[in-house]
Amino acid sequence: MKTPSDLSALSIARTANTRRHAGPHGVRPSILIAASLVGIGISIWTWQQFTPLTVETVVVSNVYPSQLLTVLNATGYVVAQRKASVASKATGRLEWLGVLEGSDVHIGDVIARLENGDTQALRDQAAANVLLAKANVGQGQAELSEAELAFNRSEALIEKKLVSESAHDSAVGRLGKARAAVAGLEAAVAVAQANLRVAEVALDQTIIRAPFDGVVITRNANVGDTITPFSQAVDTKGAVVTIADMDTLEVEASVTESSFMDIQVGQPVEIQLDAMPGLRFDGQVSLMVPTVDRAKASVLVKVRFMQRDPKMLPDMSAKVAFLKRPVEGDEHKPILVVPASAIVEAGDGKSVWMIDEGKARLRRVEVGAKVGEQVVVHGLEVGTRVVIRASDTLVDGRAVTKDAK
Repeated sequence: MKTPSDLSALSIARTANTRRHAGPHGVRPSILIAASLVGIGISIWTWQQFTPLTVETVVVSNVYPSQLLTVLNATGYVVAQRKASVASKATGRLEWLGVLEGSDVHIGDVIARLENGDTQALRDQAAANVLLAKANVGQGQAELSEAELAFNRSEALIEKKLVSESAHDSAVGRLGKARAAVAGLEAAVAVAQANLRVAEVALDQTIIRAPFDGVVITRNANVGDTITPFSQAVDTKGAVVTIADMDTLEVEASVTESSFMDIQVGQPVEIQLDAMPGLRFDGQVSLMVPTVDRAKASVLVKVRFMQRDPKMLPDMSAKVAFLKRPVEGDEHKPILVVPASAIVEAGDGKSVWMIDEGKARLRRVEVGAKVGEQVVVHGLEVGTRVVIRASDTLVDGRAVTKDAK
């Protein structure tokens, strides 16, 4: 049996090199935990960098301050208040056409002519008849002068009883007959002159003139076409050209009858043409047609331009904003806006999440006044795409993808 001194030999020797609480491979648990956390962090960072986050985005756009002044919006078309389809009252074949679409014309300008050889001949015949009638009047007046001389001589002789009563009566009758003949011949002159005017009108109707200053907007006939303005015959044309006075361009807009009372003559408006989206034109309500369209339940409102652009054309589509007051000064200039939900708090200022090459970037901005549900911003460019209603998981540099909806 071993003694107590022998039992001490069975104790485990502990040295300075002995590691406490070592793992299965001699690694401390704290180091394992730290390594795990680092790995998790790297995984999260990798996921954030390379796994796109779906976000809802909008494009930064321009708006005009006049939108804050708008009472009512309507749509319509540009029309010329003075427009005419120019034709001839005469019927004939178009012999000459001197204008094209876009030609400027002035009142009285000859723009077309029908074949008029026969009408010209009739006019010349009527003029000759006037000359003949005037010549007959001259002959009649000569006979009247002769009859007056014979009458005067007979009057002197009858007082001296040198001629008979019957001879004197013949002189009196001849004088009356000559006077009646002259009156008839003068009436014939009037008839011949009237016939000449009829022939001249008929000839003039074969010549088509511009009724006012304007621009040819359509050409409806060509040389050789038969013009019959009061007929629906096959292969015939009515109007030769259509002319519009560009100085009378205005917008005709349809306003629902429920909004009719919000508009009055003289009210300021702002006009935007679809063909010129970057321009806004000042206007004014000039007329409210006192008739309701039953089918559309709308009223026609005419708006005149306060200034015009040479590129304006009839039948252009237009948007009309009826305003509370006229637009002034810098209110004509566009401003940048974003939805209020795109603004986020970042530090001591305001920022937005903008999309740059598929990644979210935090951009500092200056925020201005509200425009409806949007706010004015400074520090962005038109066309920049920004995130709205950003989630808390969005970080700078995070890959993102646009919401498909």
